[in-house]
Amino acid sequence: MTDHPPDLAWFERVARDTVAALPAPFLPAAKQVVLQVEDWPHADLLHEMEIGDRLDLTGLYEGIPLTEKSVMDTPFGPDIVWLFREPILAEWRDRGDVELEALIAHVTIHEFAHHFGWSDDDIAVIDPWWE
Repeated sequence: MTDHPPDLAWFERVARDTVAALPAPFLPAAKQVVLQVEDWPHADLLHEMEIGDRLDLTGLYEGIPLTEKSVMDTPFGPDIVWLFREPILAEWRDRGDVELEALIAHVTIHEFAHHFGWSDDDIAVIDPWWE
């Protein structure tokens, strides 16, 4: 990696490669989710989620988890997985013990797990990342 932080396109490539590497049974449902990479979470989103520091939100799943969807639901748009470049870069710098690609993949998988119906507690049972 150069002295300059990777751009949004690079982050998106890493995230899309991560999604493409999901096990085959998960791919059809994952392909229905829009992947959006931004530098920062929007202020209104942070306010709505009651998050005071914009560095605290590295990713977000926005939608109805598959385990809660019904054919009776009126779709209001596609489900979205958001990744936020600057907070991910800040965490990567603070940690100093992981490759940036691994951190992006981790955040991506975490948010897609919410799409598949996993809660943060469910994810924490099998994901030792935050220990």
